[in-house]
Amino acid sequence: MRVLLIVLAALWGTGTGLLVPRAAHRLSVEAEQPWRAHCPGGHPITGTFGGWIGRARCTAPTTPQRPTPAPANPGPPAPHTTQPQPQPQPQPQPSTSNCSTYGPHTPRTAAATALVCAALAAATGPRPEAAAWLLAAPVGVLLALVDLRVHRLPDVLTLPLAAATAALLGLAAPLPAAGGSWTTALLGGLALSAAYFVLFLVNPSGMGFGDVKLALALGTALGWYGWPIVVMGGLAGLLYGALYGLGLVALRKAGRRSAIPLGPFMLGGALTALLLGAATLP
Repeated sequence: MRVLLIVLAALWGTGTGLLVPRAAHRLSVEAEQPWRAHCPGGHPITGTFGGWIGRARCTAPTTPQRPTPAPANPGPPAPHTTQPQPQPQPQPQPSTSNCSTYGPHTPRTAAATALVCAALAAATGPRPEAAAWLLAAPVGVLLALVDLRVHRLPDVLTLPLAAATAALLGLAAPLPAAGGSWTTALLGGLALSAAYFVLFLVNPSGMGFGDVKLALALGTALGWYGWPIVVMGGLAGLLYGALYGLGLVALRKAGRRSAIPLGPFMLGGALTALLLGAATLP
């Protein structure tokens, strides 16, 4: 049963991971800027749900760019003129080019999402909360990619993720095989978000408010397995981020005051603690 679940989870991760790069491309914009509606070549992104669902591949036809030739025989100069008339210059015709893939590397994104989903399925087993983890995993990968690209965690992802995680765990809690506590999950979300809010107040230049909102979702997931898992996940995220920052400083790729995207490391720390919490259940 567990092996089948792992295989299905990996297939789910692969399928959803193939769709993540397009969404990451569209969401990777600075604050107050509209979501991207075009590929890097300027072609409009269209498709299901307003172009949000689909592979990150431009399907515009390839048309070679051909200049408009000048007239073969411009004729004699106009009468009563002393200067020759200027010759018309070739004008480029409107054309499109195939931009191929864009956004984050699609095979690597799909592989990473599949690996995360398979690991969560292996650790959780056939418990009802596994559905919540598998539905949240692609969103977590998407958030990590967007934060790495533009240092931003969009509200359109973080807030629905927190609400959906709480709702799914609320549905899982009454089921016989549930391995956690919904009450602790809700309290864990509030506690971890409050802790990150304090860190934001102490050092607003080193932490964005999007991290506080992401902590609400992560704390809810971690709280399902109890307070030690909440603490472990929160500290692991900060530790991973600190090690990454120190590594950049050591390699002279950043200074001590350089901002780093904390979201991917928060997600990585939460994943570490979540796997441990699920695996240690009887």
